[in-house]
Amino acid sequence: MDPAAVSERASALPSDPGVYQFVAGDAVLYVGKAVDIRARVRSYADPRSERISRMVDRAEHIDFAVTDTETQALLLEANLIKRHQPRYNVRLKDDKSYPLVQLTAHAVPRIEVTRDPEDSATVFGPYTDKGRVETVVKAIRETYGLRGCSDHKYSNRSRPCLDYEMGLCTAPCTGEIAERDYREDVESAVRFFEGETGVLADPLRREMEAAAQDAEFERAANLRDRLEAVESFHGAGEDAVSSQSDERAIDVLGVSLRGDSATVARLHAERGQLVDRTRHHLDAPEGEDRTAAVLSAFLAQFYAERDLPDAVVLSEHPDDEDVVAWLEAEGVGVRIPGAGREAKLVELALKNARRRAGRDDGLATLARELDLDVRRVARIEGFDVSHAQGKAVVGSDVCFVEGSAETADYRRRRLPERNDDYANMRDLVRWRATRALEGRDDRPDPDLLLIDGGKGQLNAALDALDETGWDVPAVGIAKDRELVVTPDRTFDWPDDAPHLHVLQRVRDEAHRFAVQYHQTLRDEVKTVLDDVPGVGEKTRRALLTRFGSVEGVREASVEDLTDVPGVGEKTADELKRRL
Repeated sequence: MDPAAVSERASALPSDPGVYQFVAGDAVLYVGKAVDIRARVRSYADPRSERISRMVDRAEHIDFAVTDTETQALLLEANLIKRHQPRYNVRLKDDKSYPLVQLTAHAVPRIEVTRDPEDSATVFGPYTDKGRVETVVKAIRETYGLRGCSDHKYSNRSRPCLDYEMGLCTAPCTGEIAERDYREDVESAVRFFEGETGVLADPLRREMEAAAQDAEFERAANLRDRLEAVESFHGAGEDAVSSQSDERAIDVLGVSLRGDSATVARLHAERGQLVDRTRHHLDAPEGEDRTAAVLSAFLAQFYAERDLPDAVVLSEHPDDEDVVAWLEAEGVGVRIPGAGREAKLVELALKNARRRAGRDDGLATLARELDLDVRRVARIEGFDVSHAQGKAVVGSDVCFVEGSAETADYRRRRLPERNDDYANMRDLVRWRATRALEGRDDRPDPDLLLIDGGKGQLNAALDALDETGWDVPAVGIAKDRELVVTPDRTFDWPDDAPHLHVLQRVRDEAHRFAVQYHQTLRDEVKTVLDDVPGVGEKTRRALLTRFGSVEGVREASVEDLTDVPGVGEKTADELKRRL
């Protein structure tokens, strides 16, 4: 849109509080709030910065929504930014990146670690140490026998699975435990996550002492390590946080700016104890007081969908008085301490933010070098294809966020068997793009697609993007000379360039993940099962459906094997011999 078009559109807008959106096609470029929508949009006829000028040039039309109050406009703006992730807003990127524990809303709940909980589930977290969470969940399953299987597997059991034999589940699926007794065990797990550590620590300690008395020293040592993880799970030993007597929950925020990016570190305290530390990333806005602007954006977007704390302690005052007024109207104290314990906590939050920011070298440089329409390449998805002369063809889709692998967002796909790398890559990228456009992929769109390969593989990926209309930039990286290929040019960056290292890590991980899946199909599924006389494709599928994996088939008894349709005693004996 040119200045005249902006002014013309602004004249038709209401002079009421609300939210406006600059839109190009189906993409929301920018979301803003205003006390007077007409006056605010009219100001874009003379943009304040080069970045905003580019946004206005790209925009095709302007949408708006009127609200009753300025506070409603503030909250609507925050929610729209989080939903659409517009490129030209200060965006909170990773608020779902920490693991949670959920107990599903079933008569017989399932326990699992997840980053995307079900709406109806009972959820605990988030937690910052995924390894510790997994250790604790395993300890809960071994102590109370809670199931971890899918609903499909649970509803189709005729006899207990291997988890029952291993002591990880009490097998409510086949009535080995009554549902009422199972629910009591679930309540014990809930009590642990609500802070009653002894519910899990006491049985583990008794089991550890019994193992030591029986001279099972290796088992006792394993139980000791598990007990330590359980006892430290709820933040024991953290520094006390002095707070006003009526404040139970306090958040302390520190901001670090590095080039075009910002990191917000959040320390969360409950009842005087630090119980959580998280870090979040945003684009750094333009202007003089960028830290104050980052705090305003973070406060609105982070707390729009969360329970508010009793107080937030900040390194400086936000630049948006509407945000402060909203928090105070909701009963949240907003403080900028000058000295004392809270000032030390602010400094601790700042140290956390700076430490994280130092790890992000290369992401902003990568965006500049590739001339991308983002300040930093925060989210990259890498694609690779692996096969053996057209057999067991598979594709990988790995994800890196802020330079670190986001394994929960890894995906893999089996592709048609053919010895054509270009066609395989085209199919893989088309699959990802189609799922994104149809809303069947719960991951956000990446800032960049990285294709493992040179010009041919990149062109195949670009064909898929053009065919589907998915507007995401893509580049390739060729292995022979480590050249980075774009649709318009080829880069030969120095071997020690941080932005090249970013792409190499993604490429190497995509390759590893694809090869691993290919080898699984080729070596285990194809060779081990299909070479057994009497096991065809239909029987193989039935075996894997029943036992979950080749390892599950290996562990099954002859009696279990013969319970599978199509497997007789002779075939079962042959399976046991070969596996």
